[in-house]
Parts: sequence; structure tokens; C-alpha cells
Amino acid sequence: MLKKSTPKGLLLLAIWTAMGCHADRPSDNNLDYIDPTIGNIAPLLNTNRPVVHLPNQLIRVFPTQQDYLDMQQTAFPMTTLNVITPQYVFGIKPSVGALLDTGWYRRLTYDHDFEVTRPWYYSALLTDDDVRVEFTAGSRTGIYRFTFPEGVDKNLHLSHYYEGGDYEVTDGHAVIGTEYVEDPGHQQKGKVYIYGVFSGSPELGTKAGDKNFGRYSVLGPVGDPALMEGERAWARYGSGEGNVVEFRYAISFISTEQAKQNFQEEVASASFEDFKSNGESVWAKTIGRIRVEGGTEAQRRSFYTALYRTYVRMVDITEQGRYFSGFDGQVHADTRPFYTEDYTWGNHPAMHPLRSILDPQREADMLQSYVRMYEQGGWMPEYPKHFGDREGMFAFHSAVMFLDAYRKGIRDFDVEKAFEGILKNAEQATMLPSRNGPRGALEDFYDAHGYYPALHPGEVETDPFAAAKRGQRRSAVAVTLARSYDDWALSEFARELGKGDVAERFSPLTKNYRNLWQDDIGMFMPKDAKGQWIPIDPKFDGEHAGNDYYNENNGWSYLWHVQHDIPGLMELMGGKKGMEAKLDQLFREPIGRSKYQFWAKFPDQTGLIGQFSMGNQVTYHIPYLFNFTDSPWKTQKYTRLILDTWFQDNIFGVPGDEDGGALSAFVVFTAMGFYPVTAGVPMYTITSPVFSKVSIALDNGKTFTVDAKGASRTNKYIQSASLNGKVLDSLWFSHEDLMNGGTLELVMGDKPKGISQ
Repeated sequence: MLKKSTPKGLLLLAIWTAMGCHADRPSDNNLDYIDPTIGNIAPLLNTNRPVVHLPNQLIRVFPTQQDYLDMQQTAFPMTTLNVITPQYVFGIKPSVGALLDTGWYRRLTYDHDFEVTRPWYYSALLTDDDVRVEFTAGSRTGIYRFTFPEGVDKNLHLSHYYEGGDYEVTDGHAVIGTEYVEDPGHQQKGKVYIYGVFSGSPELGTKAGDKNFGRYSVLGPVGDPALMEGERAWARYGSGEGNVVEFRYAISFISTEQAKQNFQEEVASASFEDFKSNGESVWAKTIGRIRVEGGTEAQRRSFYTALYRTYVRMVDITEQGRYFSGFDGQVHADTRPFYTEDYTWGNHPAMHPLRSILDPQREADMLQSYVRMYEQGGWMPEYPKHFGDREGMFAFHSAVMFLDAYRKGIRDFDVEKAFEGILKNAEQATMLPSRNGPRGALEDFYDAHGYYPALHPGEVETDPFAAAKRGQRRSAVAVTLARSYDDWALSEFARELGKGDVAERFSPLTKNYRNLWQDDIGMFMPKDAKGQWIPIDPKFDGEHAGNDYYNENNGWSYLWHVQHDIPGLMELMGGKKGMEAKLDQLFREPIGRSKYQFWAKFPDQTGLIGQFSMGNQVTYHIPYLFNFTDSPWKTQKYTRLILDTWFQDNIFGVPGDEDGGALSAFVVFTAMGFYPVTAGVPMYTITSPVFSKVSIALDNGKTFTVDAKGASRTNKYIQSASLNGKVLDSLWFSHEDLMNGGTLELVMGDKPKGISQ
């Protein structure tokens, strides 16, 4: 029982909370456990950003800086089109004194001790000028508040992140502007519009962007505002005016006039504190859907921060019943929200399945958005963004997403049109990595032979389509395995819809992964076009990221990439004992060379335990495969080891590139004690929960509870299980069981059941 706080204690608590610190105490408010700075330093690749936003909404803001240890900030954007490798638009920054060019170009020093990062609010003290910057987000709008020292001349500088942007002073104290996004790296080209209003009575003006200071770049060629040629804008306040000024704004992808309408609808009459309070309430309701008991302070912080991160994608870009589609370049009216900015490769294993539990109607709206994209662009997208589909990984995992939702009863989308789209992808699209559009000769080879042919080390690429993309290669083994999974999803979806002819045509293709199983090695290995094995080291060969044969990971990771047919994989490995032995070896197998050699080649394959990598999506299901063997306690052992080792509650607390919440969804599931091993099969398999009790408030008014009696870091092994009072005679329960509510009761102990020593 906690004692009541004294007034002095309350004051200290308020100071700690205001500074973003967390006392070692339990809390009834789940929001207290969210720390957006967790994972802000990446192991090698993309860091996690401290994003301020409302769940799944257009405005997503964080300062322009490299990562948490970059002690300067270049500017503050109005939103970003991508939270992984950011695509900022419209920058603002303050300065004091004379209005000089350096106000646009200099970087701003800040101090972490005076920084506050919450999901709905950000604040930083710019120590060189003694200016406090605050931000809070709406759906399509935001408010920046700047507190200057008393008695100084004050300036706000607006600029662009891409060349050619413009601003115009209008409506007294307002500006309108256009950002001309042209980003080949993300395959994005289009326009973003802003309407913004300055508080008070500043002098406003614009300034030609006649300089290009090619320094202070944070993100490379497209990095910092005002480094590109383009019109800039400014607001100047005299020393006699108040020291607190605001810039409130709205973003549109339709027009400047629509941006103004968004402004009037959402932010024109709201105060900063209103916005901030509303944001906190929205997040409290969202995060409050899952409540936990037990666990440590650190585990709660990691868990709720992960849950917050799963809401950063997709984003609703509907504006008063209309939206701009980058898939046909047109503005459309729709009665439903239109979402974009997703990544089917990264988000199909856990993020979309998690949303199917927590927010099934939003998941349906997102899938309907995919259907709209197909209707407008001609292909079912794989990496949909604001200005069209970006070339992503490989295969067509949209098939898995649609099947998974359909089998979970989420059918409020145009099912027939969705099926038409994924069938077209399967029959007519290329499956090669980082390529979109029609199929090529390698797809014809696959149809004839049941695998993608690989090249021998040093062999020159002979296929012109495959050679057209620099830096990406055939990934022949990985594409064969992934396509087997996707063809399975298509076949199963066809069967669900009564399309027996399609189901029977694609059903045999689901076994094509077997064509690359080299039995004497016990791995999936590459074959050439003549059907001959190519002798390689599956641990290390294949050029950068193993992209000749695998992709981003080596052969040990792809050894398990047969989620759709685990019994078939087990058969290849010699049965349960063979699979268990192979899994054991995965977690024990050394990298066989220095770390710098390994990660120079495989920068995505981080978070290692042996050859198991926690840092990339292809591996999420692997620890759960012990549940298919006679030693399910090893699933419990390794999932707890993974969470305890790689998901600490600090700036290094995410072990890889999670692709905008994908890895966080794995954490949410695993910490609760269950996971969907095969997206497309509406079943969950159990593991050791981090918490003694987890309660999920479902949309249908029911509650699903995981009650893990005695769970702790020591008591991590399941002794017995029951569902709604009946003994659970397997390690599985269904999505229907979950959505019907009830209680999964687990009795925990400090040793695996049946092991006495």
C-alpha cells in the first residue's frame, strides 16, 4: 500500500513528470509509462523517433536531428511523410535579435534535461537563445508555441525541405505555402500545402531562397530546411511585444484553400492547452484499451511505449470528406476515411493482426483504402505512401493481410475487388525485391520450374529487368519462400470466397518452397537455371545483405520462412525432434567472424542470439516454433530472454529497424503472452506473459483477460492453462475465443513442467 504523498512529494513528482522523468513507482495512468525516447538510438540502421501525433493521423512531428545524441536541432517540421527515414515538410525555427540569414541556416542547441517528450506534446529549451519551443498535434493541424526571453526582438523563420517551395503572406497574419516533394529515394513526387497563422501583430514577409548552404545536413541530399533554393517566410515581433507567440497551421494534400478549411474546422478557435488536453485524452482512451498488473516498472515502460508506436501507421489523410490519391493524382470524395503510409512486408506479421483485435473497424477502413489504391493505380500496393506505391521488399504480402482480416470476421471492405487486386498481382506483377509493375522473365521461369533461379558468385546478371535496379539483386531463395506463403494466402482466400478454380490452381504452388530444400545441408539453398545447387555459405554469402540469395538476413533466418506450412517444414527437418534440434542450433550458432565483418554485410540482422535476429521482421515467429515440438517451454524461455535482453526501457531499447511500429507490435503480443504465428490463420499460440494480468477491452464491449498467476522474472514457465475454466489441452486458442471475451488462466512456475532440477 502506498502512503499518501506530502505536498512536497507532490511538488517533486510534478517536476519529475514535467521533465519527462519517471519515478520508480506504479501508476494507474498507463500514459505515465510511455517514453518516446526509448529506442532513439538505433543499433545500426533506422532509429525510432519520438513522434508527437494522434493515433493514425496525418500530423506526425519530431525535431530534425540525427538521433537522441545529436545535441543540435536543425528545425521543427509541420509533419513528416515517413517516420523511418523521415520525409519532413515545412520547417519552422525561432531566433532572437536582428532578422538575418543565419536564422534560417544555423542549428539550435538544446539540453535533454529540459526536454519533454509525450505522445501528444513536445517541449525543448533552446539553450543558446533561451527560447522554449512547444508543440501539440491535431489530426491535420498543429500548434507551435515559442516562449522568448523578456524584452528581445523575436523572429520565426519558415522554410522548406525540398527545392522550389513557396510562401505567400495572406489574410493579415497568415501565410500559405507549397512544398514540392521530389524524393527519388522514397519514389515520391507531389505537393503538400500549408495554411498557418501567427499570433499577435508581427511584421510578416517572404525572402527569396537565393542561397544553398550545403552544410549542417542531417539526412543527406534532402535533409534540412532552407538548404534548398526556394522562397522563405518570416514573422518579426518587436521587443515590446509579449514574449509568448504561437504559430498554428493546417496541412493539406489537396490545395491551399483546403488547408485553410482544415484550419478553420480544427484549430482556428482552439487554445494550445485545449489541443494538448484533447491529445492526452485521446491517447489515454487508446492506450487504456489494455491494462496490466504485475511486471516491473521497466517492463511497463517498454510495453506501453511499444503500444504507442503501433499507432504511427497507417495515417488518415481524409480532409472533410475528400482525399488526394497519389495512385491516380486525383482528388476523390468518400464517405470512409482513406489511409496510406504502410509497409505490407513489415506490418503483416503483427501490426495488422494487433489492430484486428484492438480496432477492427479501423483495420477494415485501411483495407478498403488498399482497395481504393488498387482501383486508382492498377496494382494492389505493397508500400503505399502519400504519392503512390513505393518499391518495397518482394512478393505480395497484401494477400496475407486480406486473408487474415477476412478470417477474423473483418469484412467491411470490397472483398471481391480486393481479391481481384491480389489475383492480378499474383498473375501479372513482378515479385522481385524493390521493384513494382509487370512481371518479367524470372516470373515465367518460376511458373515453369517452381523456384527463382539464382546466379553463381561473380556471375553477371543476365536478366535485364533484374539488372535495372542498382543495389538490389534477385534474392532468389527469399523470393521463392515468400511467394509460396503469398500463393498459399491467395489460394486460401479463394477457397473462402468459393472460387475453387483459383484455389486449386494456386494450391500446388504453396509447396514450391520445397524445391530449394537441400537435404544434405538442411537449409534452403539457391539453384541455378539448370537446376544445379549453388555451393555457398548460407551464413554469409550473397553480396551486400545477402541479396543474391536471401534478403537483409542470411540463410539461418530464412530457414524458417515457411509460416504457412510449419508441418511441412517439420517434415523436411525430420520431424519434431529434428526441428527442435535445428531451433536449438539457431540460438547457439556463432556468427563465425568478427562482428564488424558480419554487420558490414548484414546491417539489418541485429539483436542476435546465436544466429537468431530480433531486429528484422522475417524472424518474429521463430521463437514460437518450439510450441510445435515436444519442448514448448523453450518458447517461454526464449521469448522472455528476448524481451529482457533486447527491449530495455532506455534510448538503446529497440534492437533493430522496426519499420514504424512493426517490431513494437511483436513486443505487445509477446509481453501479453500470445502471438499469431501465421498471419492468415486466426489462431494464437501462448507463451510466458511478462505481466501477472492483462485485460484487453474489446470493441464489442467484452474483455479478454490473461491471468498468469505468479508470473515474474523467475516464474516464467507455464505449469497449466485453462480457458474460461476449461483445461486448455493445446498451446493454442482462436481469434473467436479472444473476441468472445473470457479468461485465459495460466499457472506459472520457476521450472519447465516436468523438469525437476
